[in-house]
Amino acid sequence: MKDTGTPNMLRVAAFSDGTQGGNPAGVIVGETLPPEAEMQRLAKEIGYSETVFAAPQGDGWRVRFFSPEEEVAFCGHATIALGNALTAREGPGLFQLDLNSGRISVEAKEDGIATLTSPPTHSAAADPELLKAALALFGLDTADLDGALPPALANAGNNHLILALRDRLTLAGMSYDLAKGAELMREYDLTTISLLWAETPRLFHSRNAFAIGGVTEDPATGAAAAALSGYLRDIEWPHDGAISIVQGEDMGARSLLKAEFSSIPGEGIRVSGATRVIDNGHYAEQ
Repeated sequence: MKDTGTPNMLRVAAFSDGTQGGNPAGVIVGETLPPEAEMQRLAKEIGYSETVFAAPQGDGWRVRFFSPEEEVAFCGHATIALGNALTAREGPGLFQLDLNSGRISVEAKEDGIATLTSPPTHSAAADPELLKAALALFGLDTADLDGALPPALANAGNNHLILALRDRLTLAGMSYDLAKGAELMREYDLTTISLLWAETPRLFHSRNAFAIGGVTEDPATGAAAAALSGYLRDIEWPHDGAISIVQGEDMGARSLLKAEFSSIPGEGIRVSGATRVIDNGHYAEQ
């Protein structure tokens, strides 16, 4: 039965590893979206890297994402979390989501597994000046990079700088200045800087800096997983149509993301993961 009463605020961890880990998102679903200033206030108050707001619109749902600092064009883990909330309200199914930039979808099941289909993807070689600045930010040099995966700017709804590292130890040592990171990301219109290590051609370990949102790093980043997948397709990496990503283990919140994709350039990426409700409570405007 549908629950269409008071707008509900959930805290849902997306891409969890069983009952552990995952990236928490705030989820607020109501009959209408709150005013923009109120959504920004609530996102800051909730304090997660993103909070998603959704309301019925036509044959789908109008959706907007906010970090504690500003609106975000697309957020993968919050979309997965929203799938959990819509299933609780509407029952399992495929939900059409209208973002600021276009339509995507999320499919959710009663077992808590949700799958988003990302916006179209594209990628290009990283700008040399951006690469130089990013390496300096993290205290890295070109010798730390994996030559098989050249630095790239990848997009699946927003921009992510992809930096593949030679070894797991270098990835584990990731550190940077949050204020300088936010400045760099604003200058180059980046949503995250994604540091990776390829354990195998189809298994990646990731840490995603999200300074522009006021967060050092995310435990799981669905948008970056989609962008990475599109990039791997563009360079004809031996992915066989699917990859898995382990993220968050260095911050004690191990998360698992799975991406599936066709060989068609630019086509949206299917990113899947488990969800778990952290807690819930009724949202009331203040």
